[in-house]
Amino acid sequence: MGRERELSRLRTLLRSTRLLTLTGPGGVGKTRLALELAGRVRGGRTGRAQWVALDSLQDGELLPQALAAALGVRERGGRAGIEALVHALGTRTTLIVLDNCEHLADACARLAATLLARCPRLRLLATSREPLRVPGEVVFRVGELSLSPAGEEHDTAALLRSEAVGLFLARARTSDAAFELGPGGARTVAEICRRLDGLPLAIELAAGRVGSLSLPGILHGLDDQLSLLTDGSRTGPGRHRELGAAIDWSHRLLDPLERVVFRRLSVLGGGFDAEGAAAVCGNGGGSDDGEGDRDGDGDGHGDGERAVSGEIRGEGGAHGGGTGRKEGMHRGDDVHRGDGTHHGDDVPHGDGTHREEDVHRGEDVAPPGPHSLVRPEQVLRVVCALEAKSLIVRVQGDEPQGTARFRQLSAIRAYGMERLAEAGELPDTWNRALDWLAGKAAGAVTPGVFLDTVEGPLAREQENLAAAVAHSAARSDHRHVPLAVALARLQYQQEQLTVARTLLSGVLERVQGPEDRSAALALAARSACLQDDHAAALAFAQEAVAAGRTGRHPGRLANALDALAAARLCRGEFSEAVAVFVECLDVVRTLGCPLDLALCRHHLAWALLQAGRAAEAEQLMQECLPELETNAPPGQVTAALHTAGAIRLALGDVDAAERRFAEVLLKAPPGESFHGLYPLEGLAIVAAERGDPQRSLRLYAAAAAMRRRIDTEPEAHWWGQVEAVVARVRERVHPSRASAAMAAGRRLRGARLVTYALRGTKVRSVGQESVRAAGSGRVGALGQPSLTGRESAVAELVAEGMTNQQIASHLGLAKSTVAGHLDRVRDKLGVRSRTQIAVRVAGRTADPEQGL
Repeated sequence: MGRERELSRLRTLLRSTRLLTLTGPGGVGKTRLALELAGRVRGGRTGRAQWVALDSLQDGELLPQALAAALGVRERGGRAGIEALVHALGTRTTLIVLDNCEHLADACARLAATLLARCPRLRLLATSREPLRVPGEVVFRVGELSLSPAGEEHDTAALLRSEAVGLFLARARTSDAAFELGPGGARTVAEICRRLDGLPLAIELAAGRVGSLSLPGILHGLDDQLSLLTDGSRTGPGRHRELGAAIDWSHRLLDPLERVVFRRLSVLGGGFDAEGAAAVCGNGGGSDDGEGDRDGDGDGHGDGERAVSGEIRGEGGAHGGGTGRKEGMHRGDDVHRGDGTHHGDDVPHGDGTHREEDVHRGEDVAPPGPHSLVRPEQVLRVVCALEAKSLIVRVQGDEPQGTARFRQLSAIRAYGMERLAEAGELPDTWNRALDWLAGKAAGAVTPGVFLDTVEGPLAREQENLAAAVAHSAARSDHRHVPLAVALARLQYQQEQLTVARTLLSGVLERVQGPEDRSAALALAARSACLQDDHAAALAFAQEAVAAGRTGRHPGRLANALDALAAARLCRGEFSEAVAVFVECLDVVRTLGCPLDLALCRHHLAWALLQAGRAAEAEQLMQECLPELETNAPPGQVTAALHTAGAIRLALGDVDAAERRFAEVLLKAPPGESFHGLYPLEGLAIVAAERGDPQRSLRLYAAAAAMRRRIDTEPEAHWWGQVEAVVARVRERVHPSRASAAMAAGRRLRGARLVTYALRGTKVRSVGQESVRAAGSGRVGALGQPSLTGRESAVAELVAEGMTNQQIASHLGLAKSTVAGHLDRVRDKLGVRSRTQIAVRVAGRTADPEQGL
């Protein structure tokens, strides 16, 4: 809302500076302004925008690793921390947004100075309450929203033009769809905004109360709270005072149950969904209904109210006891009526009496009692109510399978943490958080053997998990070991290997049980393998197997044997690796888990292939592929299909190998990843075997360029095979033609690369059949509607790698019209990304029936 002048100025600054820092007090809108700015300037000179939130990170020493994890930068070739970042960013045009730097100002300054010095096309946009003080930094102070000019209280049009009033009205209408300004309402809103100094967060908190308070009631409430915070003086630090007043006042207007949930949520700095909120906030027994007035006596004091009967402490403030939600709980207008009359004497004191001064002091007035009980089924309703009151916000773009996720803004979370400590509930709330996270970690361990390579249920809770690991380590908590192993597993999967191994070193100093020790050692071995620390990998793996043999959990032993075999493969000891995998397979057979058995067979098949035993490997793949394709995660399916293709190549079946590699490309996730690299290299070998050197060199060069962009190294045995084939091809092609083909390949990327790689292959899929039917004007066999001529043309140009603007220019259409056509293409084909559209188009153009 508003900020157009600031955005225009910031866009100009960002084009001319490499470090732009937005400063200002909490609640002034720095984060929201940075989000809007990053969204408007992505591409072109500033490059792709990458968002990195730092508010939950407390240790500045971990800043490089946190930034690398947020950017998806993996440790490769012995590079870690800043070196990994510098290598990945290189000369790439990139904009990185560092949000909430103030508590890590020194670490952010050092990192910014290093990256800007070594990455010439990098730009940084930071938000902080203070400048970073780095040479070359441009500081832009974010001001408050514009207020209506003094003396224009009677000019309604002038009042409504102010940005602050506009934000209040917009937020008020989302809180109460029936909200309308009455006579004199604009003046009251303008005065509320002045009282809050135009701070956006404070204004939103106040506007969120229009459903329960009149505008005069909101104004009177803020006046009283401002007096409370400054002892009646208006000379304090203004902006901090206004924001603190707004948060405190909003908190005091919550009902008892909402206050309890609000403060307990503050331990979840990484955000939360309904499950996490219920687990951490709920400490009472189950019930069928969380609503008030369950007993039917009409007083609103149902089970929901009794569950928080102990919550009449100082935070009860102006509405202490409250009533059940069916009766409106505590009516806000009973606190400060529009007529200015204050009704604070209905607050029960700890001994059952009422004292007016307790309302204004907001102090704890009751002796410590039992902590308030909250039933888990009550929490979701309260979370929704807190979101409506702007005390938590929904995390955008983070709703897989329809699961909404929320978080508290940093200033609000800090306030909630203070209230939690004052209520004496901090230890118990942390205890529930640790129990919940440890339970999820244990749930991830139970079903499978090869957990280090499977994304578990804690991936979305990584920030909360890191906080729990730090909290439990400081207190020698027995839950520290499983939590730390779960966190190290996530870091391993992100290839943040240095921090993973550091964490595991601490675990190994504490852990006693052989099963847990074996799991930690196996994970340390796999991490060392990826760092090319082969000696350490072998030592860790051998110790893991020894610990696994003394335990009573055969799954742990199988996991350790798999890690040992992987360490042998990394060292080029293929026969030894095969022997270990065979033992691992024998152990897994006793567990009765078909998916683990299939995974183990695949691992053994890959080792057999490298040992020169392709026929045995082929038999194993025939046994395991059906199970993997049905039940394995996508990454493991693509790896198995590549193995199957590589085996067919070794057996001389080029057509079958091509089909497998093309299948991998079809099933690989959108965007550039290592899942798409191996099939491209496999198709390059296929082209060479078929006598098409130009295609072979193009695909090889495209894959090599992608490997450099995503900074990933191939397995040595596979890469040696690829390099040998390409060397033979180059010997048969004139150097100038080879160079031209390689240059053309390096220019291929994204949808164009996938389209080119699949062209001429004989792969089929249900999706391709539907596209072919659409291209011929028929309805697909699955009832999908056909594409129109214009939609087909747009889809073809997407497959060529054109942007919407380029397509618009090519077809003589408006850019918005092209976007509309693309939306309909996605709907009709049931796809989401441009790459998936290109894959479908490639399936049609590769069809020999179409004559292409």
